[in-house]
Amino acid sequence: MSRSERIRAALAQRFSPTLLDVVDESHQHAGHAGARPGGETHFRVRIVAPAFAGLSRVARHRQVNQALAAELEAGLHALAIEAAAPGEAGA
Repeated sequence: MSRSERIRAALAQRFSPTLLDVVDESHQHAGHAGARPGGETHFRVRIVAPAFAGLSRVARHRQVNQALAAELEAGLHALAIEAAAPGEAGA
């Protein structure tokens, strides 16, 4: 299973999102810190889930980072997060 698939599975299980996009942006960071041959080091996640209702941006990011702690420990170098609750602007 690829890192992208593991990220998707972990977030789907934890948050039951109504929208989940996981994009591997590693190719944009070739030669930069944390980049590795073969990629799977830099990701962008867009997630919309009821679990984020009433939470601050920081709290949402913390929850996503906690859900992906194993990936972060295993070499995920960078994670851009866009997290919203359904019905919010940008959701």
